[in-house]
Amino acid sequence: MLQVAFIRENKAEVVERLSKRIDHAGDSVEQLLALDLSRRTTQTQLDATAAELNTLSKEIGQFFKSGQVEKANLLKQKTADLKDQKVKLTESLNATADELQQLLYQIPNLPHASVPEGDSEDDNLEVFRNGSVPELHKNAQPHWELAKKYDIIDFELGNKIAGAGFPVYKGKGARLQRALINYFLDKNTAAGYNEVQVPHLVNEASGLGTGQLPDKEGQMYYVSADDLYLIPTGEVPATNIFRDQLLQENDLPKQLTTYTPCFRREAGSYGAHVRGLNRLHQFDKVEILRVEHPKNSYNALDAMVEHVKGILEELKLPYRILRLCSGDLGFTSALTYDFEVFSTAQDRWLEISSVSNFETFQANRLKLRFKNAEGKTQLAHTLNGSALALPRVLAGILENYQTELGIEIPEVLRPYTGFDRID
Repeated sequence: MLQVAFIRENKAEVVERLSKRIDHAGDSVEQLLALDLSRRTTQTQLDATAAELNTLSKEIGQFFKSGQVEKANLLKQKTADLKDQKVKLTESLNATADELQQLLYQIPNLPHASVPEGDSEDDNLEVFRNGSVPELHKNAQPHWELAKKYDIIDFELGNKIAGAGFPVYKGKGARLQRALINYFLDKNTAAGYNEVQVPHLVNEASGLGTGQLPDKEGQMYYVSADDLYLIPTGEVPATNIFRDQLLQENDLPKQLTTYTPCFRREAGSYGAHVRGLNRLHQFDKVEILRVEHPKNSYNALDAMVEHVKGILEELKLPYRILRLCSGDLGFTSALTYDFEVFSTAQDRWLEISSVSNFETFQANRLKLRFKNAEGKTQLAHTLNGSALALPRVLAGILENYQTELGIEIPEVLRPYTGFDRID
């Protein structure tokens, strides 16, 4: 959530940057500033009324003590009128503050200066590419056919149990899935990320804190009986560990990693591009996140990008990195890099990770602050990345490592799987 004071003091810059992301940015900013002015004016009136009430209360007490009952009663009538005014001002203030808050919830983060302008994923900017696409044998198949051939992932069984988008991993498929999770966690902890296990359901305050609510409630599974949401990513509960915290400057950075299943309704998703593991309602993911000093957050973002690159290079998968354009940028992000692995059998790129800097956008919602060296309190920066999302990594391995004799296991994973081939 943007800070009102920053918008007020940097109106022209905010409008210019927001215009990359939303239509009529100027109108939204004007509406927001008008509400802010009304809120501040009402607050001033309320403070003045409360101060006058306090003064009159003292005078009434003095009049009663001195026996001037008539004067005291006259002032009591005035205080009654002021109390009515105070109630009305309080109601007006609360209504205006709530309207302002709801409008703030609807405004996305300001894009970083390096974010390219664009309307869709077609306008994303490729900034890096690594690895060569393997030449597959003539009978090469996409991963959903390989899964059936080697009986390692059962999409039909998952459909029977829960519905489409809930696969059942079997035998060596399940072991490969577990191997990837452990490998990712080991790589992350070796890089200094502290592993945590977090709840798989969150309350509304947690969803609001990281920006999933009210923006993405239609994509989240909701448990109405308990007013809880199944998590769309481990980022939500892990980042909320720091909600309402005041850290010291020397506490920074905070670095966490977590493995969780993720649940997404993916409403409206259909077509050939969602076949197999390409898009699921339930999938596993390992996350990394950081809480950083604002001066260091973009260095931290670069370090996270390099970390994910290192994992993919060890897996020897062909991949590329995209800097997302303004039209494809997530609601809460100031700058995002997407990692995509090339699926040779499908002849297309598959997104496997997003690494983002949210700057103060989440921290403002979370009330996540730190006390700097001068003793002043300021908002921290939050960052998040997938290291990595499993389904499309697994799809990339199955398709790119397939041979006529079976599916080879990347060498770095063999200590985790206990086998070197699926056949």
